[in-house]
Amino acid sequence: MEVVVTRNIPSAALNVLNKRFKVDLWQSDDIIPRETLISKIKAKDGLLCLLTDKIDKEVLDSAGDRLQAVSTISVGVDHINRSECTMRGIKIGYTPEVLTAATAEFAVGLLLSTSRRIVEGTHAAKRSNSVCFFILCQKYKVTNDVTACVLVLLVDDKTTDRVGTILILRIANFSHSYFFKKDKAFEENLWVHFASFPDLLRESDFIISCCSFNQSTDGVFDKEAFKQMKNSAIFVNIARGGVVNQDDLYDALSRNVIRGAGLDVTTPEPLPTDHPLFTLDNCVVTPHIGSASEKTRTEMTMLAVENLICALENRAMPAQY
Repeated sequence: MEVVVTRNIPSAALNVLNKRFKVDLWQSDDIIPRETLISKIKAKDGLLCLLTDKIDKEVLDSAGDRLQAVSTISVGVDHINRSECTMRGIKIGYTPEVLTAATAEFAVGLLLSTSRRIVEGTHAAKRSNSVCFFILCQKYKVTNDVTACVLVLLVDDKTTDRVGTILILRIANFSHSYFFKKDKAFEENLWVHFASFPDLLRESDFIISCCSFNQSTDGVFDKEAFKQMKNSAIFVNIARGGVVNQDDLYDALSRNVIRGAGLDVTTPEPLPTDHPLFTLDNCVVTPHIGSASEKTRTEMTMLAVENLICALENRAMPAQY
């Protein structure tokens, strides 16, 4: 059997695949060019991909009838045309749970970096000399005190519940926590409080979005949402770029409708270097690295490899979507 791997992966994972299959590896840390993916996937039995690889009808058509499984090294699967895969009998594997703690910890880091203006302060320190250091210290003391604020999580399904749960535990000593969800058991077990979405926007000092991306959340953070937030609010997105209208976010940040934003996910990914959001001092953008600890990425890759092997050997996948 033959499989395509769309990126360099840890050698331990690659060795496991090489023992069982003929592996066609895109030997790069960069995103595989679309035309290369379409060429490589022809007459292959399996595909190991990443979130940045769009597996749509055109790619699946190029694969032909031999393709049995698509295994993604991600918890999100919105880059895969799931209906086409279902129609063709192609199994989809993903990597839930193993990245939960790392993603939640990164959200806390992004919240602190944005609210305490750490990145902005670092850039200022590099540009400045000792004469104006005192002035800088005065300027950059205008930050949000996390210990005195209300923090809100937007969660909506089992996957985001897991991230939300870890986040609540990580920030328990910082602030009171509210969340938007209709599951009272979730509220009672974690000592948090239910809030409607409008109340969440109006009352929050911090809003962390870790919801799934679907029709109900597409562009949910738009001009109207930002207008309802406090002008001192900090917005953090670790969900999907599509839940935010980025033009509206830029407008809100540039006009000080809200104080700051931290984004680990954007539309598109990677975000073009000339995007207006990069011009703002009050916006911290990272390249979707929430799960990018060595341990987590290795575990994700090994799970994705196991998913692919099991699918091609007609065994139950450990994590089938």
